[in-house]
Amino acid sequence: MRKSKITLTVIAVFLGLLFMIPMIWMVATSFKTDTEALTSMSLFPKHFTFDNYVYTLFGQGLDVPIVRWLFNSLFVGVGGSLLVVIIDAMAAYGLARLNVPFKKILFPIFISTLMIPWVITFIPLYLQFGNMGWLNTYAALIFPYTANAFGVFLLYQFFRGFPKALEEAAVIDGANKWQVFIRIVLPSAKPMLWTLGIFTFMTIYNDFLWPLVSTNSIELRTITTGIAIMQQGSFVSSYGKLMALTTLATLPMLAIFLVGQRQFIKGITQTGIK
Repeated sequence: MRKSKITLTVIAVFLGLLFMIPMIWMVATSFKTDTEALTSMSLFPKHFTFDNYVYTLFGQGLDVPIVRWLFNSLFVGVGGSLLVVIIDAMAAYGLARLNVPFKKILFPIFISTLMIPWVITFIPLYLQFGNMGWLNTYAALIFPYTANAFGVFLLYQFFRGFPKALEEAAVIDGANKWQVFIRIVLPSAKPMLWTLGIFTFMTIYNDFLWPLVSTNSIELRTITTGIAIMQQGSFVSSYGKLMALTTLATLPMLAIFLVGQRQFIKGITQTGIK
């Protein structure tokens, strides 16, 4: 039994390192000069330089708003994640605990939407936002992600298992349904809310196709579309600068995960137990 655990641990560490190799290469290349990045076969740079980061963020010769792209991705990711957490939490609690009309029919309908591929709804969604005049706006970048069925399903399972005695005790003390939801239920669901928030943020932040199609202004591009623009433009042969831009784009996701790491792991554990 002990040997099998050691073997599994070694395999897990090996796979983890295997997946980290592209990340290590990306960060190491970002500290190389463009010449060394193109000619050297060494993984790590012979002479570290921060010029790629300085030029990417403050380069005078660049006519593209890279800092604005980073801001757009953060704004859209955080804003969309907050909306998803708020809307899905209320919807899941209503379906799990309140006497919502037709909730036995509504919940299967919500879950069935998980089987619909995103590409099928892409064109109708684009036409809808076009008719509303929301294309090339922040609304077009945020609202398509909100109120997803995955979040409703995830939180619904938690709320179904939440002890009714706690809610009944709060009602006896004079709390209404809204106060029970805000002060009793949501604080207990914090790990699940963090889990949903992190998943949603990563989905929105990493999306490429929808921001590419729904915006045409250079000022409204996200960092994912911006990387594609620079890869085919100014950084087409500047691998060091391109990797610096990619590393900068990775930092917000890493920061979000590190901030919510404990709650995320706790939420995943609770989901597995349920």
